[in-house]
Amino acid sequence: MVKRILRFKNKHPFLFIMSIGILLRLVAVIFSKGFGMHDDHFLVIEQAQSWADGVDYLKWLPWTPGNTGPQGHSFFYVGFNYVILKTLTIFGLHNPQWKMYIIRLLHAGLSLLVISFGYRIASLIAPRKTAYSVALLLSVFWFMPFLSVHNLVEMVCIPFLMYGTLIVLRQELIRKAHDPGYHQTSYLVAGFFLGLAFSVRYQTIFYTGGLGLAILIACNWRGMISTILGFLASVIILQGMIDLLVWRMPFAELIEYVNYNLNHAYDYHTNPWYNYLLVIFGLLIPPASLMIFWGFLKEWKQNLLLFLPVIIFIIFHSFFPNKQERFILPVVPMLIVLGFVGWEKFRLQSAFWTKYSKFHTGLWAFFWIINISLLVALTPMYSKKSRVESMTYLSHFKDITYFVVEDIHNTIVRFPPVYYTSQWPQYDAITKDHGYSEVAANKNWSLKENQPRFVLFFQENELQARVDSVKKYLPELVYETKVNPSIMDRIIHRINPVNANEKIIIYRNKALIP
Repeated sequence: MVKRILRFKNKHPFLFIMSIGILLRLVAVIFSKGFGMHDDHFLVIEQAQSWADGVDYLKWLPWTPGNTGPQGHSFFYVGFNYVILKTLTIFGLHNPQWKMYIIRLLHAGLSLLVISFGYRIASLIAPRKTAYSVALLLSVFWFMPFLSVHNLVEMVCIPFLMYGTLIVLRQELIRKAHDPGYHQTSYLVAGFFLGLAFSVRYQTIFYTGGLGLAILIACNWRGMISTILGFLASVIILQGMIDLLVWRMPFAELIEYVNYNLNHAYDYHTNPWYNYLLVIFGLLIPPASLMIFWGFLKEWKQNLLLFLPVIIFIIFHSFFPNKQERFILPVVPMLIVLGFVGWEKFRLQSAFWTKYSKFHTGLWAFFWIINISLLVALTPMYSKKSRVESMTYLSHFKDITYFVVEDIHNTIVRFPPVYYTSQWPQYDAITKDHGYSEVAANKNWSLKENQPRFVLFFQENELQARVDSVKKYLPELVYETKVNPSIMDRIIHRINPVNANEKIIIYRNKALIP
């Protein structure tokens, strides 16, 4: 068996690497349930499924009572998920978890393009052996399978960015070499795919701008203009036309997104300018990350077409006040491609690394030990398990129109993913800022029909006292069950308590559900 695998690896190295990538992503599809971050569930799946069910749960649409206007959300990607979920519903698939298996499978297939495009880009600027190594890194980097199968716009936009870049790079190399096969229309196609990336994640405009600037520096005015035209065609169709149909105003959501970010830039994480450099160095595992970044910097002149888009994207995010680690993800694969190619060129020309080749091998051996360990731990991770499973538990009851989250020790509401209830119940949160009496009075719990059917207590600290506090208003509250977080949720919480991965204790209101 081992001999057959080695024979296949030697005969078909790229297919072997792709097979590894497929296997890892299938593991993530099957086991990595839940959601990684707020946005990849609540701003995508929750809203898309509500539309599929004829509900506008988050009140994004102008005809929904309570809507206050555009909220700055691109309808393209959430609309794509709506089409999938609506189709599954039409064919009789209603189980939320089974629908998410299919969603994750589709995203896994999309992420395989990142491996393919990375290999093809690398093979245009480096020997095939180096291109295979690039493909392997993109296939098995510890964060890639887990993040790739979830609904994270920062990951979903990557294949479109890379394909647009691949087309431009190939045409520029043909043009400079005066080889046959140069087509001006290819730049239109590249621009269209870059526009798709923009419609998924608006900030990719800085990557596209860097690519256009690099084409201009290469003195290809026609290529730059064609790329811009392709980009504009894509954006007008997928942003302008959709918003025109919904809001009677083109680019309404985009305008609101820009205004919101300009006015609320300091409302979120405002880390120092070098924060994303630290993220990159940690994400790519030092000292390999240092080697990759050094190689990336070394290639700035020889491969400006690949360097400029990435560095402009990094610079913008480094100086924009709102910094969240995931924002840098769209350019990480291209950084890996160019960085590893540049490092290999540098290493092969360096007298030091030629002399100490065993030391270099040892550094990469350290990388693989750490990377494989993280890969094994993260790829099958069931993230936010307690929140997902508590909603799944509620789905076993009919007519769950209203429940309460009790999280009295916190000020921030940890949103329950009601998608998994297969219903669209309303809920209130009891927090430090909104105590028991306030919530009870606002909803008039003195009337039985206004009471919640369940109360979900987050964490067990001082549980009995908290239960007694709620029982003052809901005297028939009884213990139902407890839902524990996954092992990795607990480990991550111990490493960084900011990651609130909580036990949830469910109490049932006997007054409404005997």
